[in-house]
Amino acid sequence: MNPSLRMILVGGAACLALALAGCGGSHNGEQGPTVAEVTFAVAGAAPVQLTDDLPGRVVAHRIAEIRPQVGGLIQRRLFTEGAEVRTGAPLFRINPAPFQADLDSAVAAQRRAEATRSQARVQVDRLRPLIEVDAVSRQSFDNAVATFEQAEADVAAARATAQRRRLDLNFATITSPISGRIGASAVTEGALVSVGGTDPLATVQQIDQVFVDVRQPAARMLELQKSGGAGAGAVEILDAEGAATGQRGKLLFSELVVDPGTGDLRARVLVDNPSRNLLPGMFVRVRLPSGAPKTVVRLPQQAVFFAAGKPQVMVLKGTGAPEPRPITVGPVVDGQYVVLSGLAAGERVIIEGRDRLMPGVAVKASPWKSAVAGQPQSQPQSQR
Repeated sequence: MNPSLRMILVGGAACLALALAGCGGSHNGEQGPTVAEVTFAVAGAAPVQLTDDLPGRVVAHRIAEIRPQVGGLIQRRLFTEGAEVRTGAPLFRINPAPFQADLDSAVAAQRRAEATRSQARVQVDRLRPLIEVDAVSRQSFDNAVATFEQAEADVAAARATAQRRRLDLNFATITSPISGRIGASAVTEGALVSVGGTDPLATVQQIDQVFVDVRQPAARMLELQKSGGAGAGAVEILDAEGAATGQRGKLLFSELVVDPGTGDLRARVLVDNPSRNLLPGMFVRVRLPSGAPKTVVRLPQQAVFFAAGKPQVMVLKGTGAPEPRPITVGPVVDGQYVVLSGLAAGERVIIEGRDRLMPGVAVKASPWKSAVAGQPQSQPQSQR
């Protein structure tokens, strides 16, 4: 073999050997993590008011259907649809001319009856001294007295008729019996309305306060009533998606009605609604207290992860390796899970660093600190 070729081959083999040795040495020298740093929180027990979120429907506090008390042609509509109206505010005006004519006729009849009564009184006064001296017969005097009494009755009847006609004239202006928001008008100017019609002319609903009707099993509601819960401001109102509205109400135990078909109770919650953002017919959610407050274990939400759809936590036991433990959780209260079972108060639970745990790796645990106000909150660890 050519000496120069031999030297090239030997040199290449030496370089390859050095390269392989270098690669092997780098791999063998690689060191994995020896300590997994985690943070933990001590499970604490505190009194918590457990709640139930139930669907509810908004109902107006009072509803008034506007109906005519006299018949006639609508001359004017005196309100704006959807506006707020006050008690006694004029809403519709019916043509008052026929009622004014009837009133004038009734007043004239009353005056005629009063004139007849005056004449009858004069006759009685004229005959009274004569009957005392037997100048007239007793029958004549009795007839005069009877005529006067009949005239008195005629005056009373005429006065009542005039008062009725006066009321009819007043009823020609239809007013609102309550304060509230008025809806759409069912009639327009020129419409002929009559007493006893099936449909109201309009509807006024008082919504500065509203009711929210909810249904709950009778046993739960009676338990809440015995515990004295759901007082003023104890019921929270949420929107249809479950977001807080900032409004609270009072459960009216006097309004409980049992549905004979399901056995559930229909309860009413009275809610102040000054901004009118709760409208009749809206669907909302009602957060009702579930019995009396209970002392339960609570954990930050970051401590809970889900395996096969079931909640678990990693518990630190002394100096040993953390152990997973299944738990049963309830609702989230103030950003913390309510732990119904599986964990005792005082146990240490890993909050952050679960993804660093590996077999054979030591654990260095330090107390967990919640996010400071004004700084970004740490995101919950990925569920494992």
